[in-house]
Amino acid sequence: MTSTSGNNFSPGFTGGLSRSATSPRTLFDKVMTVVAFSCGILALVPLIAVLSYVIIQGISTLSLDLFTKLPPPPLVKGGGFGNAILGTLVMVGIGALISIPLGVLAAVYLTEFSTGKMSRWIRFATNVLSGVPSIIAGVFAYGIVVSLTGGFSAVAGGFALSILMLPIIVRTTDEALQLVSDDLRQAAVGLGATEFQTVALVVLPAAVPAIVTGATLSIARAAGETAPLLFTALFSQFWPRGIFEPTASLAVLVFNFAISPFKNLQSLAWAASLILVLLVLLTSIIARWATSRKIK
Repeated sequence: MTSTSGNNFSPGFTGGLSRSATSPRTLFDKVMTVVAFSCGILALVPLIAVLSYVIIQGISTLSLDLFTKLPPPPLVKGGGFGNAILGTLVMVGIGALISIPLGVLAAVYLTEFSTGKMSRWIRFATNVLSGVPSIIAGVFAYGIVVSLTGGFSAVAGGFALSILMLPIIVRTTDEALQLVSDDLRQAAVGLGATEFQTVALVVLPAAVPAIVTGATLSIARAAGETAPLLFTALFSQFWPRGIFEPTASLAVLVFNFAISPFKNLQSLAWAASLILVLLVLLTSIIARWATSRKIK
């Protein structure tokens, strides 16, 4: 019988599964762990730097007047940008009203009804659209909406933003619907539900958290866009009088006032930057909360 005594093992074998602390594999593992941790910390540095600088520069100007008053003339202290906040909400709302229904329905078609070849082409086109520079969306909206309506407006700005929001909503909704278990679909069909009833009453409700996540992420991106609004909504020093008039927005206000030589306008630009960051942070928190809800 072959002996299994300890004499048949190498002298360094300890009888366990642990490796020596000085072995090359262990040292390599520790080094790569430190490198990965360092890269994670470095990835946070730009975010922390931007947030801290914007907070330091903008918090001193924060007041209630910023939300209720109009931008002041140069060299005049005080004032606010309530019109820009309202205009941003209006144009992002218009973009959401256009892009969310279209994006969700397009994703439903991709996941539930399309053929393999057609769905691949549509997904490819969506990926291409997500990479199109925002200024191109502004030029396109200018040629389609501004030229036809004869003027800059919130509708044109919302249309440009919807182009940027659409691919995010389609991709997130498409992925969310694919994650819904086929058992739910089969159970609904087994109970006598039609295909439309299965999608509307079973699949979509199960994917709502992920759909909300995609919508909020698209809203966060649209709220900070500047180039499309320069071509479509332009800017206004006054309160919005209608959706077919030039409309102020926070992003364009920051662009205009930051390059101004007047200190009071520059301080308003920093305050508007802080408000814009807080709006994006709020939408990101909503997206995080929606993501934390598991698809059932």
